[in-house]
Amino acid sequence: MPKEIRQRFVVGNWKLNGNLAANAALLDACLSAETHPGKVLGVCAPFPYLGQLQLALAKSEVRYGAQDVSRFDKGAFTGEVSASMVAEFGCQLALVGHSERRALFGDSDEAVAEKFGRAKQAGLTPILCVGETLAEREAGITEVVVARQVTAVVQKVGVEALAGAVLAYEPVWAIGTGRTASPAQAQEVHVFLRGFVAKHSVEIGSTLPILYGGSVKKSNAAELFGQPDIDGGLIGGASLVADEFLGIWQAL
Repeated sequence: MPKEIRQRFVVGNWKLNGNLAANAALLDACLSAETHPGKVLGVCAPFPYLGQLQLALAKSEVRYGAQDVSRFDKGAFTGEVSASMVAEFGCQLALVGHSERRALFGDSDEAVAEKFGRAKQAGLTPILCVGETLAEREAGITEVVVARQVTAVVQKVGVEALAGAVLAYEPVWAIGTGRTASPAQAQEVHVFLRGFVAKHSVEIGSTLPILYGGSVKKSNAAELFGQPDIDGGLIGGASLVADEFLGIWQAL
């Protein structure tokens, strides 16, 4: 299916950053951005700021969401935040499986699949993050790793759950390091991911938005987004700088 049929996204991931004043300035910049049909501008913020995003963005075209959701819906799980709670703040998006959650907080493939299912159940658009470490890339097992990560979700909730979701390829070695996968390297993995999903469903494989994440800047965004199977970006550090983030959005 032609690329222009797929929805395209630029989503900022603030990670563990932000304060009320700085957030307000970033959100004002997002509100000034020109929107386009078929293109989604989004922000994923720390949980305490979701109310601020709701107030600032609820009547705009800018979508917003959480950086994670719990694998549980309710119960005795102190410190957890459920997808249904996030949805009550008007969120439309939820990251699941970000490499930092996998590496630093022990999120297994199974846990990520459960979180994906909870996000879908709550009416959110899950952004499923997959990607390999530098050691895995150098070992030549990139495709094995990302296939395993996607397979966990398909086995848990079915390939049909990927309809209306988003996939984000984020090579771990390129996140926050200043190193970026070349457009050709990123495109190669995106092609593999699209084909892998298409083995389960041709229609979902062709329509699934697949974003690239890993040191995207306004200086390299246009070349990355120009690749046939790259449908936008999941943006980390650059999403904290209004000029950079809007420059990336304009490159979509």
